[in-house]
Amino acid sequence: MAPAAALLLAAAVVVALACLALADPPASEQSALLSFLAAVPHERKLGWSASTPACAWVGVTCDAANSTVVKLRLPGIGLVGPIPPGTLGRLKNLQVLSLRANRVSGTIPDELLRLSGLRAVFLQDNAISGAIPPGVSGLAALERLVLSHNNLSGPIPFALNGLAALRALRLDGNRLSGKIPSIANPGLKVFNVSDNMLNGSIPRSLASFPADAFAGNLQLCGTPLPPCSPFFPSPAPAPGMSPSDGAPGGTGKRKKLSTAAIVGIIVAAVVVALLLLLAIVFCCKRSRRGARTEGPKGTAAAVGQTVTTRPPPASGDGTGTASSPKDDAGTSGSVAGAGAGAGAGEASRLVFVGKGAGGYSFDLEDLLRASAEVLGKGSAGTSYKAVLEEGTTVVVKRLKEVAVARREFEAHMEVVGGVEHRNLLPVRAYYFSKDEKLLVYDYLPAGSLSAMLHGSRGSGRTPMDWDARMRSALSASRGLAHLHSEHKLAHGNVKSSNVLLRPDYDAAALSDFSLHPIYAPSSVRAGSGGYRAPEVVDTRRPTLKADVYSLGVLLLELLTGKSPTHASLQEGDSGTLDLPRWVQSVVREEWTAEVFDVELVRLGASAEEEMVALLQVAMACVATVPDARPDAPDVVRMIEEIGAGHGQTTTEESARATTSEEERSRGTPPAAPTP
Repeated sequence: MAPAAALLLAAAVVVALACLALADPPASEQSALLSFLAAVPHERKLGWSASTPACAWVGVTCDAANSTVVKLRLPGIGLVGPIPPGTLGRLKNLQVLSLRANRVSGTIPDELLRLSGLRAVFLQDNAISGAIPPGVSGLAALERLVLSHNNLSGPIPFALNGLAALRALRLDGNRLSGKIPSIANPGLKVFNVSDNMLNGSIPRSLASFPADAFAGNLQLCGTPLPPCSPFFPSPAPAPGMSPSDGAPGGTGKRKKLSTAAIVGIIVAAVVVALLLLLAIVFCCKRSRRGARTEGPKGTAAAVGQTVTTRPPPASGDGTGTASSPKDDAGTSGSVAGAGAGAGAGEASRLVFVGKGAGGYSFDLEDLLRASAEVLGKGSAGTSYKAVLEEGTTVVVKRLKEVAVARREFEAHMEVVGGVEHRNLLPVRAYYFSKDEKLLVYDYLPAGSLSAMLHGSRGSGRTPMDWDARMRSALSASRGLAHLHSEHKLAHGNVKSSNVLLRPDYDAAALSDFSLHPIYAPSSVRAGSGGYRAPEVVDTRRPTLKADVYSLGVLLLELLTGKSPTHASLQEGDSGTLDLPRWVQSVVREEWTAEVFDVELVRLGASAEEEMVALLQVAMACVATVPDARPDAPDVVRMIEEIGAGHGQTTTEESARATTSEEERSRGTPPAAPTP
C-alpha cells in the first residue's frame, strides 16, 4: 500500500505543477493589455500575442500563481498619446505601474485611481497635463508616487495627506501653483516639488527636507529656503471697526481714554519732539565741522585707498582695478537695506575689475534704480536680472554668509575678475559693505544648459541634438581646463545650471567659479547635490580632482538627459541612486543603450560610437579614487578626438579666437559709454 500511496502523491504533485504552469491571468486582463497596446502608438515592438501567456510578455509581471497581473513596466518604449479608457483600469490587482520616459499625454485617468492595490506609480518624463486629481486619496496602499517632469498644473491636493503609506512623492518639473499643503505623513522619506510655480511659506511638516526639494519656485519661502519677507503689511481692519473689534475676547466696544491719560500722551509727544529737534541740530553742526576738516575731498577719502579711478573707456584700455566714471565725481549710493550698515571707511560704490569691465559705465545708484527680476536662488545667494535705464542688462548676485573680511574679499575678487576666457564668465564688478555683498556679471539671454536640457520636457520644445550636447561638453571642459592650468583655481560648483549658453554652443561659459574661498570652510560644498565628489566632506575645500568628478557627472547628464539632483533613478524599494552609480549598474548589466537620453533616440541620433566614447570619458572622470581621474586638459583632448569632424574648434583655434569672441559674446553692454 505504501508504494501505491507514494505513487498517487507524486501524481498529484505533477498534476498541481502542470496546472500551475498552465495558469494564466483572466481573459479580461489579457484583453485589457492588448487593447492598451493597440490603442497607444509605440516605437518599440513588444511581441505581445494572444497565443502566448500574458505572464511571459515583456514588461508584464504576475503573482506567484500566475493568476493575475501585479506589475506593468513599460519605460522608454516610445508610447505616444493618452492612456485609453477601459484598459489599464481593468487590471484590478495591479500594484506597480511604470510608464516613465515616454510621451504619454492627456490627464491622469480616474480609473487608475480606483485600483486600490496600487503601491507604486512612475509616470515621470512624459507630457501628462491637467491637475492632480483629488481622487488620489483613494489609493490607500500607495507608497511611491513619481510624476516629475510633466505638464501638470493647478494646486497640490491636500488629499495626499491622507495616504498613510506614502514614502516617496516627486512632483518636480511641472507647472503646479498655489501653496504647498501641510503633508504630515510620518513615513515620507523622499519629497520634491522643485521647479514649479508654487508660492507662500513651506509648511513646518516639510521643513526637514533639503532646499533642493523646493528650489526653482521663485515665490516660495521659509525653512529650508530663505525666510519669508516681513514687508507685507498686516490686513487692515474692516471699515467702521477698530483693531480690537475682532480680537479674541474683545467686547467690540471702544474704550474712552481718561483725561489724565490724554494729558500724559500730549506731554510725552512734546518731550519726544524736543529731543528730535535737539538731535537734528547736533547732527547738522557735526556734519559742518567734518566738512571744514576734510575739505572738498572728504567723500573720496571715505571711499578707501584701494579703489583707483578709471579713465573714460574712450580714452583708456579699461584694464586693471577700476571704478565707474561716475564715481570720479564723488557720486555714492547705498544698497537697499544695507547702505545704513556700511561703517566709516567702507565704500558705498561698485568696484569694476578685469578687462571686460571697460564697456560698462554705471554706478551703484544706477543699479539701484534698475528694474530687477529674480533669475534663481542657489547656495551662494540669489541672482537678479537688472535692466538699467541706459539699456544695459547685467546679472547681480546677492551673496549670503560671506565669512571673510573686506581686504580678503577685495583681493579674491581681483583674482577672479582677472580670469578671461571665452568659456568662463568672470566677475565684472563687486560691492562690499558690512551687511551686503554683491557681484555683477554679464547677462547671457540664452539661459543655462540645465534649462535647455530639462526644461518643460514633452511640451513641444526643441530638444538638444547630439552636436549641441557635444559642443556644450567641450565648452565646459575647456573653461575648466583653463581655470585649472592657467590660474590654478578650483571651480567648486560645476553643474549644468552654471553652464550659460551663448548663440553658438562653442562659447558656452562656466559661471560662479572659485567663490568658495570667501565662505567659511564648514559651509563650503564642492559641487552641489548629485555633482559632489565622494571624497569631499563639508569641512574640506574643493579640489581640482573634485571639479573633474563634477564635470564627469555633467557629461553623464548630457548623455542620459537625467538631472543628477532631481532625477529618480531607481524604482525599487532600495531607494534612489546617484547618477554615476545608476549608469554603472546599467552598463554592468550590458544594457548600455538604455543609458542614453530617449530624446536623442527620438531625434534619430546616429552617433552611437561617439556617445559610447563620451560615456567612457565620463566614467573615467567619476572614478571613486581621485588619482584615477584624468586632469581637465586631458578631458578636453579626449572630447576633441571624439568630436573631430563635427565642427568643434580645436584648443589652438579656441585660443586664437578668444579675444574676438570676448568682444562679440560678452553680455549686453550699451553701444557706447555714457559721457
